[in-house]
Parts: sequence; C-alpha cells; structure tokens
Amino acid sequence: MPGESKPSGLTRGRLFLILFVGFMLSVAGISVFTNLTRMAERDAARAQQAEGGIRLEPLTIDSGGKRHNFRIEMARTDADRARGLMFRQSMPADQGMLFDFERDQMVSMWMRNTFIPLDMLFIFADGRIHRIEQRTEVESERTISSGVPVRAVLELNAGTAERLGIRPGDRVVHPMFR
Repeated sequence: MPGESKPSGLTRGRLFLILFVGFMLSVAGISVFTNLTRMAERDAARAQQAEGGIRLEPLTIDSGGKRHNFRIEMARTDADRARGLMFRQSMPADQGMLFDFERDQMVSMWMRNTFIPLDMLFIFADGRIHRIEQRTEVESERTISSGVPVRAVLELNAGTAERLGIRPGDRVVHPMFR
C-alpha cells in the first residue's frame, strides 16, 4: 500500500544465503589446507629421496631353499612408522620398508596416502613370517591387522611374495630378529 515501508534488515532468504556462503567458504578453506598439507608431506618425501637421505640395509628372506635379497629402509620411530611409504610414486623391485615395533604387539596397518600397492609381511620376533597381506589397495584406510602379536612388518612391492614363493613360516634374516 502507498506509504508503507518494506521491513528493513535480514530476511530469512538473505540470512540463509549468508550462512550457506559462509559454510561453503569454510569447506573450501579446509579443503585447501588439507591439500596444502598433503603437498608439503609429498614434497618432503621426494626431497628426502632426492637427497639420498634414505639409508638402506640388507635383508634376506629364506624361502623354500632359496635366499631372496632386499635392500630395506627401517621405520624405527613413531614418526617413521606413521609416514611409512606414503607419497612415494614407485619403489625398486629389490627394496622395501621394515617397520620395527620394538616388542611383540598387535599391529594394524593401512594404506592412507600410499600410492604403491604393497605386500605386507607380518613377522614374529624370531624372524618367522606369520602372515602375508598381498596386493594391498592403494590409498585405502581399511585396517590390515596382524591378527596376533608380531614384532615387525615388512612392506614389499605388490606381487613380490607370490612371484618369489614367499609363504608364512619362511624366515626373514636381519639383525633385529633373534
């Protein structure tokens, strides 16, 4: 009607629009932060590889009367074990990573931010292989459990255990095992 003024201030529609835009900006900010963090971790892993900062040790698996030799990285600290082989694009066929848990315990692994499919060998303190999880799914957060207390986990390229005939009960030879 003439002479009436429109209500001033926020209408429900405008308030909803402001809240929605704020929410979307928050989601975008979290996404950018997460991606920047992942990029920084990936760059740090690449830099470590490029600088030759990876120290490799010999490891042998005795299987079916044959000896299979590898060069492995050790993951001895919580930080090393948490990072594992994350963000690596490849790994030579004769290399791997040995996770030393320092004592027998139930162990759970996952493949978050891991781009290389792996075989995981769960190993007792005496070096005997308890079980093998073959051809893990890259970037999966599915928990892969040892099932029983073990001392270590050896990660090798997917298909290595099958190709070389490595089985539970075979022995891993490395100074950490008695």
